[in-house]
Amino acid sequence: MIRDLLDFYQNAPLLELGAEANRVRKELHPTDVVTYIVDRNINYTNVCIADCGFCAFYRRPQDNEGWTLSYEQIGAKIDEVRALGGVQILIQGGHNPYIPFQWYLDLLRYIKTHHPIHVHGFSPSEVDFWSTLYRMDARDVIRELVKAGLDSIPGGGGEILVQRVRDDVAKKKAGADRWLEVMEIAHSEGLKTSCTMMYGIGETPAERLEHLTRLRDLQARTGGFTAFICWPLQPENTPTMSHMPKTDATDYLRTTAFARVVLDNIPNIQASWVTMGMKVGQIALHYGCNDFGSLMLEENVVSAANTTHRTTVEEIEQLIRGAGFEPRRRRQNYALIEKTAAA
Repeated sequence: MIRDLLDFYQNAPLLELGAEANRVRKELHPTDVVTYIVDRNINYTNVCIADCGFCAFYRRPQDNEGWTLSYEQIGAKIDEVRALGGVQILIQGGHNPYIPFQWYLDLLRYIKTHHPIHVHGFSPSEVDFWSTLYRMDARDVIRELVKAGLDSIPGGGGEILVQRVRDDVAKKKAGADRWLEVMEIAHSEGLKTSCTMMYGIGETPAERLEHLTRLRDLQARTGGFTAFICWPLQPENTPTMSHMPKTDATDYLRTTAFARVVLDNIPNIQASWVTMGMKVGQIALHYGCNDFGSLMLEENVVSAANTTHRTTVEEIEQLIRGAGFEPRRRRQNYALIEKTAAA
């Protein structure tokens, strides 16, 4: 079975991959609705000691370009996205060893009290880092975050869930097994999460498939993943990977379509227009994607690698309609927002 899947990924014509991905998509989503969300990525700090070779965003401790946002700065960013009809924030940061755990708990309480919004935050890598730094069990870390106001967890830090690859590019960060373990704990605590794959970092096609099958196996146990998103490495300005070639649109469409086929138990696949651009994002809607991702009022990590795409709600809806679908705004759990409320 695995060998057949790998052969299909590597050798099937692109249009055949797309057709099979669309078959799976239509089984899961029989209507012509394509969803999107209005939210904002907020990076609360860029100070990090993980030293990932693919990250152009982080700064080491004591670097004069390092920063951590105040609660008030974060609150102002939330007010801006709420004014545009935003329904969530995605909040993540670096592995900053100088921030006490209480700071995160107080931040969540501050947000829920003064700027109430759905908080989709803190990747498994951050949870693992805090578990080590604060000498807490990962389950207790998650429980305290939920008690303070965390609503769901993003799939950041997944990269490729094969330890050989992670040892090459992100050795100091949560390993493949640990990332999956933290996600399983989160699911068991009642949290929904997304999952991701960043490819083009030196992995083989077989390792991409291994990554996907590990996600599928975890989903079979927990049902906790709401969506999958993949994107290629953006190598510019990265510490050790600036020499790596950018993967092209064909590779992206093949990989996205293949993910839709393998991950038939994860309901939603997002198109990554942020890294690939609007037109490729639009084409991806015919390669298995049923979601156009986020308006993304702010994005810092990919932008640090000189890949910057911006859009508006009007453009998102125009692109979705142009691809032959009906655009609808959604919440983090993929519940549709009534059109009157989204206007």
